Amino acid sequence: MQKKAGPLFYVFLFVFVFLVMFPFLWILLSSIKPLTELFGDEAFNWFTSHPTLKSYVSVFVNYPFLKYLWNSTVIATITTVYTVFVAAFAAYAIARLDFKGKSIILGIVLSVSMFPQIATISPIYMFVKKFGLTNSYLGLIIPYTTFALPLSIWLLVTFFRKIPFDLEEAAKMDGATPLQTYFKVILPLAVPGIFTTSILVFIAAWNEFLFALTINTAENYKTVPVGIAMFQGQYTIPWGEISAATVIVTIPLVIMVLLFQRRIVSGLTSGSVKE
Repeated sequence: MQKKAGPLFYVFLFVFVFLVMFPFLWILLSSIKPLTELFGDEAFNWFTSHPTLKSYVSVFVNYPFLKYLWNSTVIATITTVYTVFVAAFAAYAIARLDFKGKSIILGIVLSVSMFPQIATISPIYMFVKKFGLTNSYLGLIIPYTTFALPLSIWLLVTFFRKIPFDLEEAAKMDGATPLQTYFKVILPLAVPGIFTTSILVFIAAWNEFLFALTINTAENYKTVPVGIAMFQGQYTIPWGEISAATVIVTIPLVIMVLLFQRRIVSGLTSGSVKE
């Protein structure tokens, strides 16, 4: 019999949710304030008596923000699709096939994911520059592999390991080839994990800043994080436009997570239950 949560639990839950949501709420309220209320004593007021959407209009009128959004969408989507596709094969091999050095390979994958970006940016930039890939989509998609692929492999190995081996044995007895077993038996069962991994990789690629700042310096190829960072001028910082742009780029991620939260939770928990 389950115990009912007491009032203290809900108090702590409310405080926790408020602390997590506070930065976004503050940015949201700041984005609809007039410029005069963003500075001085009025900047500390939660609400404004003169809400306005001028900052949102300015983001699209005074900056190529739609181009930034398009660039981030294309780069994050392509990175997610090809990374998860490749990682699924690698994770399946590590989790399901019997060969020497599996733990070493997995350890190398994990260690690569721990490298700080600042330690890899110099050789990656030299590589991209050598092949003329600066200021291009491919120039970012390739470097994003350095953090997206290890993350995908590490997560997917856990999901593939939870699928019963008896299913593969049954498929072999029915005459299925290894590829048929993978695509028709294993892969459909790993969909929750693949979906969760795709969401996490997309968010990581969408929010990435250092590679995008270093490699794509042309205005037509800047991504959203870099574009927002470049809003500030030499003498002024347009906090209203920065707040509005931050809200705009956060809303699609929030909507995506809310729409697919059941699949995400299913994917996160499917690899955590010990048999």
